[in-house]
Amino acid sequence: MAAEKKEQKIKIIKDGPYMVTGALPLYEQVIVTDEAGHTMELMDEKEYPLQESYTLCRCGSSKKKPFCDGTHRQVGFNGSETASRKPYLEKAEIFESPELKLTDAHEFCDHSRFCLRAGGIRDLIQKSDDPEARRTAIEEAMICPSGRLVLWDKKTDKPFEKEFEPSLVLVNDSQKDCEGPIWVRGGIPIESADGSLYESRNRVTLCRCGKSENKPYCDGSHWMNSQQKLQFRKKWGLDEI
Repeated sequence: MAAEKKEQKIKIIKDGPYMVTGALPLYEQVIVTDEAGHTMELMDEKEYPLQESYTLCRCGSSKKKPFCDGTHRQVGFNGSETASRKPYLEKAEIFESPELKLTDAHEFCDHSRFCLRAGGIRDLIQKSDDPEARRTAIEEAMICPSGRLVLWDKKTDKPFEKEFEPSLVLVNDSQKDCEGPIWVRGGIPIESADGSLYESRNRVTLCRCGKSENKPYCDGSHWMNSQQKLQFRKKWGLDEI
């Protein structure tokens, strides 16, 4: 008799790793930049052998990354989940142009910087009568791994979204020479350590360095501290996108 297939899910273990079940594909991708240094896309680096279940390091200290080796117990990792449970649309600010609407929930930002190219997405949507500006705005929104930004067609009231196979991507940031977050794609359920479920979304990023102040989500702490994050947001107007 064949073994029953497990539900596709990410279960957060209290002060421990992410338990991944349901034979979810796992990849590595690296951020690619243009000549001006702006992030443009993600390029495939590696595909891991498919496993029915596996545990991914959440503390950032495993010697068997990306997988957990129990080091979180030795380092006294505090994995307390501090992220708000409000639905995305209740948290998001709204910015509109005649044809497009941008919803923006700042707290999801993983600082992967896809929204800054060509003057930034907020500027681009105001120029959406220009086909090139519209195309670039849609590209920037759809590739935002964290799901902070969602762009909507006001004529149809539907978001511009890629259809992802449920899968996980380990993002590597070559420009900042560091490991980035876990990109969760395709609406995979994420279960808190307390047994409740986070809102399922097409795109979110989870912390894997252990330093995020918005656990379980990534907040960019893998490559900068709190003061640097504030300076970066001010420099690029990320709270105003």
